[in-house]
Amino acid sequence: MTSTLDESNKEKLRSVSVDLNHDASLLIDIPDALCERDKVKFTVHTKTTLSSFQKPEFSVPRQHEDFIWLHDTLVETEDYAGLIIPPAPPKPDFESPREKMHKLGEGEATMTKDEYTKMKQELEAEYLAVFKKTVQVHEVFLQRLSSHPILSKDRNFQIFLEYDQDLTVRRKNAKEMFGGFFKNMVKTADEVLISGIKEVDDFFEQEKTFLLDYYSKIKDSTAKAEKMTRAHKNIADDYIHVSATLSSISADDSTANKKHLEKLSDLFEKLRKVEGRVASDQELKLTELLRYYMRDIQAAKDLLYRRARALADYENSNKALDKARLKSKDIPQAEEHQQHCLQKFDKLSESGKKELTNFKGRRVVAFRKNLIEMAELEIKHAKNNVTLLQGCIDQLKNN
Repeated sequence: MTSTLDESNKEKLRSVSVDLNHDASLLIDIPDALCERDKVKFTVHTKTTLSSFQKPEFSVPRQHEDFIWLHDTLVETEDYAGLIIPPAPPKPDFESPREKMHKLGEGEATMTKDEYTKMKQELEAEYLAVFKKTVQVHEVFLQRLSSHPILSKDRNFQIFLEYDQDLTVRRKNAKEMFGGFFKNMVKTADEVLISGIKEVDDFFEQEKTFLLDYYSKIKDSTAKAEKMTRAHKNIADDYIHVSATLSSISADDSTANKKHLEKLSDLFEKLRKVEGRVASDQELKLTELLRYYMRDIQAAKDLLYRRARALADYENSNKALDKARLKSKDIPQAEEHQQHCLQKFDKLSESGKKELTNFKGRRVVAFRKNLIEMAELEIKHAKNNVTLLQGCIDQLKNN
């Protein structure tokens, strides 16, 4: 199954608001994409007035692995340790709609032709929605970088945007994947060790407590939002069966009930469409937003970890300096190392405060915008439901 991005529907998908204060000097979007099995080929389009680029406007082909490469290079750059690195876009996953489509094919013999057609249309729409969301989260990642005053000037970011050939970024082999897994284990153990270090700044202590609690709440909210969206999708699917059953009964009915059954069948078909829009809007405006900020909160926690690591290094350098003075040996080297650790810690603390403060403002704006939009859509769909039900009742009474 292959899909391409429909430009006319693209604007409807804007779900994850990250308060991107676009700088007109560097504008990035993904106007086109092609999906083949598990691979998505993105067309990354850039428009710029910056002299560091060779052309004012250009497009390049990129795959998901290229985005991961860019994210990893930013995380591994020591100069960016005091910044919140925008979360990497998740790997494209079309397994769920494909599996549903396979099951639908197996159960075709048990359904009416009309019922099968409607179910297939629903699954095709679901597949297309997953595809569009995949394109969007990759686009948001690039736009977060382009709107950042420091990360937007990164050399690797410029190469990603401008180099018009395949980046040939290979997937990690088993050894490298194991190395990454081992590195995460070391980091987890390291977090436990440095958690015992006394925080010297109340701001960061409060941020750490808040983010840990907030992440837990966002994770729980995400699971409940997914459950709610799934329930609405199930209701829409049930309406298909109800509508098809009523239509089948009316076809065999020659009494006065025939018209009533046809009207009820038509009503449930219309209610199905409304219910499907409710599920889609909740997915885009709430569930996707929560998923994104789960990843963004983790990126903020990673910043706190890097600062805590720097604090631990500084305290260890103080102990090493005390030992050097006690032994009257290698004192200049110990003093130089202690000053280097202090400067690194102070730099991380200064930039970290700015990043975490901006993160709070960006988060509040994003949730306020999406919740307002979702509430307006919920009211609109509820009114449509009432109108449909009232119209059907009036028709039945008149008949």
